[in-house]
Amino acid sequence: MKIAITGGSGFIGTQLCTLLKQQGHEIKILDIAPSKTFPSEREDIDIRDLDALTKALKGIDAIYHLAAEHRDDVSPLSLYYDVNVKGGDNVIKAAEANNINKIIFTSTVAIYGLDKGASKETDTPDPFNDYGHSKLQSEQSFEKWAASSDERSMTTLRLVATFGPGNRGNIYTLLKQIASGKFLMIGNGENHKSIAYIGNVAAFLAYTLNFGKGHHIYNYADKPDLNMKEMVHSVYSSLGRKKMPPQIPYAFGLIAGCSFDILAKLTNKKFPISAVRVKKFCADTIINADKLTETDFIAPFSLETGLKEMIETEFMDQNSKNTQQKAA
Repeated sequence: MKIAITGGSGFIGTQLCTLLKQQGHEIKILDIAPSKTFPSEREDIDIRDLDALTKALKGIDAIYHLAAEHRDDVSPLSLYYDVNVKGGDNVIKAAEANNINKIIFTSTVAIYGLDKGASKETDTPDPFNDYGHSKLQSEQSFEKWAASSDERSMTTLRLVATFGPGNRGNIYTLLKQIASGKFLMIGNGENHKSIAYIGNVAAFLAYTLNFGKGHHIYNYADKPDLNMKEMVHSVYSSLGRKKMPPQIPYAFGLIAGCSFDILAKLTNKKFPISAVRVKKFCADTIINADKLTETDFIAPFSLETGLKEMIETEFMDQNSKNTQQKAA
């Protein structure tokens, strides 16, 4: 198949393009960012430019729509809606102009909101930020597109935080803190986190090409969920550390976070500890992904394998340096 991938130069897009090429597909990356891995397959396309997007999709059989504005510090906030909503609408218009009937769209579990328990696909969305609101609006546009013709195949994939070598998202930041050697376990460590390894996410995205007509919606998270104690143990084990980090009660950690918040306001400086970060670290953040079992998809990697690869790739050298400094 001839497949277009918006945002194909990114973290998930690069992994997906590698898989699609291995499977014999012809790819076209549509992205404003350069692609180090597939420079010859990339076109400099901004999804906000409908004319350019329509021309670029000529002769395409299927579209992966990965391009999005997703960082927490986006300014102005209108960019979320310009890129995620209007950009998604442009993908739909360009697909219609080129008679393309298969679209796979990466959405987010942020549409469910905070502290909603193990949200599943049938739950009522309740976004808590502009990113979640904009992705939900885009989902609704793609749902209308899918419903307007029996010939269309639409897959919406709601992703949890995804990690892997080269990524610099929230999971990387957490693992970096754990690997630093200055980490304190706040709380009992029994709270669980739903996360996903890039190798599995890319594999499932490639798998969705097999889906037939209709609208298919899936949460994606690798199971079983790890609790914080298990995650820390995995990191320490990969780094060759036998002794687990010190542990302090949640109440003490929260007091420390509040204290740093006050200090930050007084000094106008940012600190790695805050009340919000303590709350997030100690909270359950889980997503129901049972619907995945209705498919024949088998994730090629375990979470432990993915964590080990990322730790060895990203943090092993720094761990060696820290060990040498302590020995000196």
